Amino acid sequence: MAGDATEARHPGSAGLHRQPADRVLAVLMNAQVAALSALRPALPAIERAAESGAQALLAGGRMGYAGAGSSGLMAMADCLELSGTFGLAPERTPMLFAGGADALLHMMGGVEDDPDLARRDLDRARLSAGDVLLVLSASGTTPYALAAAEAARARGVTVAGFANVAGSALLHAADIAVLIETGAEVITGSTRMAAATAQKVALNLLSVLVAIRLGHVHDGHMVNVVADNAKLVARAARIVADVAGVPADAARAALDATTGAVKPAILVARGMDPDRARLALQETGGQLSPLMN
Repeated sequence: MAGDATEARHPGSAGLHRQPADRVLAVLMNAQVAALSALRPALPAIERAAESGAQALLAGGRMGYAGAGSSGLMAMADCLELSGTFGLAPERTPMLFAGGADALLHMMGGVEDDPDLARRDLDRARLSAGDVLLVLSASGTTPYALAAAEAARARGVTVAGFANVAGSALLHAADIAVLIETGAEVITGSTRMAAATAQKVALNLLSVLVAIRLGHVHDGHMVNVVADNAKLVARAARIVADVAGVPADAARAALDATTGAVKPAILVARGMDPDRARLALQETGGQLSPLMN
């Protein structure tokens, strides 16, 4: 029955409480590594989800995230990073988390069983036809996740469902089914471990591919980074210097001329006027590569 795999006994769990610390840690570590190996068969589906998300964002739409409990936390971690790392406005990547902010301070199990809550959260996110929603549930049976997926599809939203159990309801409800078959947990049923680790890495892969398609990654640099603290200001200068091939002083001067915007600063450092740099990027849809010849 769908859902049993995440509740099954792991062969390494028997007598775990009697083992020395180094043995316990080795068993846990091996389980985490095995969880990452389960991602390999899922790569084609992750690619499809990423391409769908990128297309939605390029068209001016949204790529949302949804989940409850540990899966929701993994989704939220990826969602929140998109703004600072890749410069995506938060309203373009809404987060549906069962229980909202209150559940972040005290995890509440009951909210994940509330389908009406999911539908209300979807209303607030204002997702519509042409948008994408990434829905996560380790078991693939969480009522909140299922309701979010079903309601989103009814509105014409493309749903990518991420689950760790083959044949689960979420995978059947999704337009793009991302199965990450991590199996039993060393701590039986604790999907914050192997299942959540694999889900988070899946989202890492997806969001980087999305950012590449949006033109926000160039030669491995986050060229759309929002430099809002000292560390990121220094990083922005290093990015401009490296991509444009100029000294640090020239990179900082270019950033001053573009009020800290990295992409136009790269073009300015290469000799382009700031206004022309901004216009050129508008013409290429924010893609730096066509302007680097």
